Amino acid sequence: MKQTLYNPVVPLSAAVGVAVALAVAGTISAHDGDIHHKVVSSGEVVFQPGPPTLPAGAQFAVLHGSPAEKAPFVMRLKLPAGYIIPPHFHPEEEHVTVISGGFGVGSGKVHDKSAAPILPAGSFVQLPTGMAHFAWTEEETVVQINAIGPFGITYIDPADDPRPKIN
Repeated sequence: MKQTLYNPVVPLSAAVGVAVALAVAGTISAHDGDIHHKVVSSGEVVFQPGPPTLPAGAQFAVLHGSPAEKAPFVMRLKLPAGYIIPPHFHPEEEHVTVISGGFGVGSGKVHDKSAAPILPAGSFVQLPTGMAHFAWTEEETVVQINAIGPFGITYIDPADDPRPKIN
């Protein structure tokens, strides 16, 4: 009796592998023309005054999405030296990355600079939904905020809210 070296498992595995590879390739090529990435170089970031939800002096640039829509967004804030954001909270989690300068951020309902150190450029802080916090700068600072909209802000002391009061 002649022995063969045929192993039926190998061809089946190879066939499954080829089928999976073709399916993945088909999926990629089907979406190839529909998916695009977005690039915003540092020279294209244009800051404008506001937003009106922050005390005067802040500037902002929305890099992706819209803070007003129910979707992810990315925004940068440019804050002058000596800037203070009074204690407040947000309806969604907030992720903050310090791009340049230094950013002080602490938790609590009372602004207390001794509660946390100034975070240098490259630092990151995650602020949970509804957590009272405050922030300040000692030098001009740029931070990037990644969050899910609609993004709101509620000041602990309503007198700290810079938005016009409606009678």
